[in-house]
Amino acid sequence: MKMTITEKILARAAGKTVVKPGDNVWVNADILLTHDICGPGTIGIFQREFGKNAKVWDREKVVILPDHYIFTADEKAKRNVDILRQFAKEQDLPYYYDVGTTNYRGVCHVALAEAGHVRPGEVIFGTDSHTCTHGALGAFATGIGNTDAAFIMGTGKLLVKIPPTIRFVLKGAKPDYIMGKDIILRIIGDLGVEGANYCAMEFCAGGARLSIEDRMTICNMAIEAGAKNGIFAPDDLTFEYVRSRSKKTFEPLYSDDGAAVSSEKSYDLASFEPCVAKPHSPDKYAPAGKLKDVKIDRAYIGSCTGGKFSDFEAAARVMQGRRVCVDTFLVPATAEVAEKIRKETINGKTLENIFKEAGCLAIAKPSCAACLGGPDDTFGRTSGNEAVISTTNRNFIGRMGSKGSEIYLASPLTAAASAVTGRITDPREFM
Repeated sequence: MKMTITEKILARAAGKTVVKPGDNVWVNADILLTHDICGPGTIGIFQREFGKNAKVWDREKVVILPDHYIFTADEKAKRNVDILRQFAKEQDLPYYYDVGTTNYRGVCHVALAEAGHVRPGEVIFGTDSHTCTHGALGAFATGIGNTDAAFIMGTGKLLVKIPPTIRFVLKGAKPDYIMGKDIILRIIGDLGVEGANYCAMEFCAGGARLSIEDRMTICNMAIEAGAKNGIFAPDDLTFEYVRSRSKKTFEPLYSDDGAAVSSEKSYDLASFEPCVAKPHSPDKYAPAGKLKDVKIDRAYIGSCTGGKFSDFEAAARVMQGRRVCVDTFLVPATAEVAEKIRKETINGKTLENIFKEAGCLAIAKPSCAACLGGPDDTFGRTSGNEAVISTTNRNFIGRMGSKGSEIYLASPLTAAASAVTGRITDPREFM
């Protein structure tokens, strides 16, 4: 029986020759990821069900990356990190990336891959809906709740229903003014936020040669269409990225030619326009050029979706030699990204200096910051009726703090162009 890449990965992890959509199988986990928001709850359930002194099933496969509410004075946020720190010490976990140390990395969905924990053909479960990011490297990756995570923590496996696959064929060359965010926002605009419910979104870019970071952005937001996971087949770019960060061996898997899918949709990348998702849902697609009368109060460039190095590089190319006219918040996803912003140059100037000369606010420390709102002292958190253009992945009411703010999701190019003009702006005005 011919199978898709998602079916093949889950079949191998379940020790089965064949699986089909709708089958329920016990799947062995390669990585369990958690962070400071869901980690304490997961740990509590694990200790309640398996025993206060129980040991995790495999120390090498539990990765804890505090990232959400990190640089805040909030006592509850600090308590959460303390719980993680104590658990990591008790369990002698080698992959706990602690705050306030040189080991701290930042946003889990970028840092997990940076640190070499993501490999093609493997299974990754994480206590965060955007765990699907890691399908960019040819892995099956999906978000789960605390109870499921606690079960994995004790047993190393989870019962999974095999999802049907929707295939998205991305044809043609991607224009320079289009980023992964524009691609996925258009797809979500077409599907709606429930259009891929419990499906695998398989992206086939072929000759488009999308960068790894564009693939991460696209897979990251598969959940915004309701998907179980998003995934790209691995290629030479994948192998180069993974082998530069991991010494472990892996066996990539690929969809069989002719494998059955529930549907297939084709897109010509040359037809894409810079776009936004209007408040208050990721599927409210609109070309940026048609909203040029919408004024913004601030711009926010950061998060697992928009805080990677290529995202800041794109923003810097727009901002170089120009000034922003609204408060512009910059939040690197990880310490590695922050270091590159300080060192990498465009036309002889570091990105850090480009942003400084453009009048952006001082670059924040790596974290999720205001993507999930957070305590009152969170960098970039909204507090009133601000209109925000943001590279984050959700624009629900109250998502960045205030219930009165309006969030327009956009690519870093569009966010940077809009920061310069003070209105939603198609970046082609500056390219």
